[in-house]
Amino acid sequence: MVLRRLDIGKPDYRPVYVVWELTLRCDQPCTHCGSRAGDARASELSTDEAVGVARQLAEMRTEEVALIGGEAYLHPGFLDIVRALRGHGVRVTMTTGARGIDAALARALRDADVYSVSVSVDGLEATHDLMRAGRGSFRAATAAIGHLRDAGVTVTANTNFNRLNMGEAEALFEHLAELGIVGWQVQITAPLGRAADRADLVLQPWDLVELVPRLAALKKRAFERGILVMPGNNLGYFGREEALLRSTKPDGQDHFQGCLAGRFLMGIESDGAVKGCPSLQTSHYVGGNVRERSLREIWDAAPELAFTRARTVDDLWGFCRTCPFAETCLGGCSFTAHSVLGRPGNNPYCHFRAASLAREGKRERLVPARPAPGRPFDHGLFEIQVEPWDDAPSPPPTPEEKRALVRIRKGRDGPPLP
Repeated sequence: MVLRRLDIGKPDYRPVYVVWELTLRCDQPCTHCGSRAGDARASELSTDEAVGVARQLAEMRTEEVALIGGEAYLHPGFLDIVRALRGHGVRVTMTTGARGIDAALARALRDADVYSVSVSVDGLEATHDLMRAGRGSFRAATAAIGHLRDAGVTVTANTNFNRLNMGEAEALFEHLAELGIVGWQVQITAPLGRAADRADLVLQPWDLVELVPRLAALKKRAFERGILVMPGNNLGYFGREEALLRSTKPDGQDHFQGCLAGRFLMGIESDGAVKGCPSLQTSHYVGGNVRERSLREIWDAAPELAFTRARTVDDLWGFCRTCPFAETCLGGCSFTAHSVLGRPGNNPYCHFRAASLAREGKRERLVPARPAPGRPFDHGLFEIQVEPWDDAPSPPPTPEEKRALVRIRKGRDGPPLP
């Protein structure tokens, strides 16, 4: 989520940080997209309606709104909504695939007082273009970072790590650092939306034993270059590198403090549906719609948003129920756990968990058991199989993936659409 640390020591529950999907319309059919973006939703908020939502957010003391999509800039009132939020004193950021950000749009973002833009970069050129399902996407994102930097907009990047790009972390960091980013958010690809259709894409839990220390080492290098690397809420938890991974200073002692959904974080979908986190499964966690109830009423009264406020160790199950960090962590990221096992409270994507099992010579393999239905923010179901650590590794990329990578490298065409 946000690259700065939230002070959550006091339970003043309010939507400090809001992620707002302005439209589901998108100019890239990404193969790992949790919202399955492409076409606009059937009934998206108009500009006037969105301006009204901006006022309500200000009244609820929201400090920062991250505009997303689809692609937020494809909403016809995009800049008007930015100006409305800024007029109420709300900081505006943006997360984007950046396919359509040219020099003119970058200047418009600066003039509208967008604080920062996070460009999604999913690997080096061939891998990024494969994941984004379009040749030229990597070059467009790279160019957009330059346009934004030249316009005076603060530029960060974000990356979803999975089996396709895990090996490129170090080289990707160097590429992004050379482009002048000041922050890099790293997280893992959860089996949500289109990624739920591609079980071979997502990491196995044991991959965290390798990936997390590598990212921690990159964070040390980033500090030396004035770049802040921060994990998303679904990456961690409580391994030896936890303090380094989650702190904003080299000597910091921060650590994960539980899922923020519905406590200090809120998500708004483009048709006005409200959730405690933008990535939470729509079918389970929508607490109301801004066309029918005020944001404050939804926030205060909807149990779908309030579930983390009352969560205790008794709500956990499986490994998480017995974990020594259970009372603090409370099962990690809710949407990630739900995307795997159908409900929160037991999260196999945990560094401490994977490392603990590894010391016993064991690991957990996630095996698909039920496919996703094919809707935005949906999920399938996996089963956990415990096996010896030295069992056969994950299967290599499929022949289709290999052929697509070859086509991209040779410049013949783009990868197949999902």
